[in-house]
Amino acid sequence: MAEPPGATPVVRFDSIGSTNAEALARASGPAPRWFVAERQTGGRGRRGRPWTSESGNLYASLLLADPGPAARQAELCFVAALALYDAVRAVTGIDPLRIGLKWPNDVLIDGAKLAGILLEGAALPGGHTATVIGFGVNCAHHPADTPYPCTDLTAAGYPTDPPGLLAALDAAMRARLAEWAGGEGFARTRDAWVLRAAGLGKPVTVRFGERQSEGVFEALDFSGAMVLRRPDGVRETISAGDVFPSAGAQA
Repeated sequence: MAEPPGATPVVRFDSIGSTNAEALARASGPAPRWFVAERQTGGRGRRGRPWTSESGNLYASLLLADPGPAARQAELCFVAALALYDAVRAVTGIDPLRIGLKWPNDVLIDGAKLAGILLEGAALPGGHTATVIGFGVNCAHHPADTPYPCTDLTAAGYPTDPPGLLAALDAAMRARLAEWAGGEGFARTRDAWVLRAAGLGKPVTVRFGERQSEGVFEALDFSGAMVLRRPDGVRETISAGDVFPSAGAQA
C-alpha cells in the first residue's frame, strides 16, 4: 500500500507479537517509521499489562530517532495523546464534549477509555537514543471487565477503519511533534492538553501499586506532573500513577 506524499514510512504485518517490541528491535534502523499489525499476539500496556489485540483495531508503533533530550522524552506521552485526540476528531467529527484526555495520555470517549499509549526507549551507540510510541486504538472492539471502563469507535457510533485512522494519526503526530520541538515547545503542548483535560478540577483517586492518594486534580505543572490537592489541603505532585474518578465524580 503506497503512503501519501510526505507520510511517514510504514512497515506492515498481518500478525506479530508486539509492534513496540518490533520497533525496539529495529531501533538502529531508519526512523521515523511506523510498525503496524492487523493483530498482536503479545501486546502489552503500561507496567507490562497484557493488551487485548483483536483484529479490527489499530495497533501501531512509531519509531523516533533522537526526538529530544532524554530528560524531556516523558513529555512525549502528552504529544501522543494530543495527536490521537486530533486524529479521532478528524476522522469522526465527534462532538468535543464527548471526547477528552485523562492524565497523562488516555483518550476518553463518554468517559470510557478508547486507547492505550505506551512509550519505550532504547540507548543506541554514540550517545543516540530511540523512542517508540505504541498506540492500541479500539476501532471495532474493546475489552470488558477492565479496571477503567473501555469503549471503541464503533460502539461510540463512529465505525472507523484502522488504515484511515493511521493516516490521520500520522499527520497529527507530525504536527504535534513539530509543536513540541524536542521539548522547547512543551509549554504549548501542555496548554493544549489542559484545554482537553478530563477530570481537571474534580475529585480523583490516583493508584500507585498498593498505595493510593485522593484529592482534587488541581493543575498540571510545567513538567507535566499532576498537582493533587488532598483533603488536608496539602498539594501532592504526582509523576506517575493510574487515575480514577472518585465516588460521585465524573472523569
